[in-house]
Amino acid sequence: MRASLIQLEVSDPGSPDERRAHAAELVRARAGDDLVVLPELWTTGAWAYDAWQAGAETVDGPAAVDSPTVRAMSTAAGSAGVWLHAGTVVERADDGSLYNTALLFDRTGALRRTYRKIHRYGFDTGEAVWMAAGRDVVTLTTEFGDLGLATCYDLRFPELFRALVEVGTQILVIPSAWPATRREQWRILCRARAVEEQAVVLACCSAGTHADMHQAGGSLIVDPWGAVLAEAGHDEEVLTADIDMDAVTTLRRELPVLQDRILGIPAPEGGIAPLRRV
Repeated sequence: MRASLIQLEVSDPGSPDERRAHAAELVRARAGDDLVVLPELWTTGAWAYDAWQAGAETVDGPAAVDSPTVRAMSTAAGSAGVWLHAGTVVERADDGSLYNTALLFDRTGALRRTYRKIHRYGFDTGEAVWMAAGRDVVTLTTEFGDLGLATCYDLRFPELFRALVEVGTQILVIPSAWPATRREQWRILCRARAVEEQAVVLACCSAGTHADMHQAGGSLIVDPWGAVLAEAGHDEEVLTADIDMDAVTTLRRELPVLQDRILGIPAPEGGIAPLRRV
């Protein structure tokens, strides 16, 4: 499988339409790849809360044809003949709620999956206030492997990734707008998710600065052993790697740690089961 992560610059003052046109041009240039991935909330900015209401789009059902991002990314994916994870957009649901929603297109440009981010960052600000939480674990089988979808802050919660692997996920796709001040944590967590799930990690972060938040960049392609196959710098760039998907099957067969999980460990009333020291 050949995968490319497009680490978009988000500090450019251009309009969302200009950003969509730029991203579409970069996607079309990836003809010959299998999978292309964009970052989180690259049209509006992941930290520009005041832009979310105006930039929200309907991405589900018949009204999705009116979404400018769905139209632009569908056309780009079909033109390049690639699977495209178009990062995330601010979705406005039928009830008016906002979600941080990922878009996955197939090689024909058909929108095959959406994923509403489950873990919202901000505690009592940002996403935690302005956006609703997703509830669904989302996967999709492709000709090169089974994809599992997660977004940015989700990376800190291994339970989601274990749920994805439970249903056969081999490739974890993680668009992000991770802050530069925590870049080393980003790198550690991406590698940890690859090692613990014995899966390929495709983690695409944005570059630049917006809403006074410096972005980490440092997009990563990690193999199931946790080895970094490719890593981006701080600026906009396209990161590409050829990935041996047989390595996932081989590793899970020859080092079958996933079969040694102990499920259903009872927790004490009112808390998480502690580890017992012996």
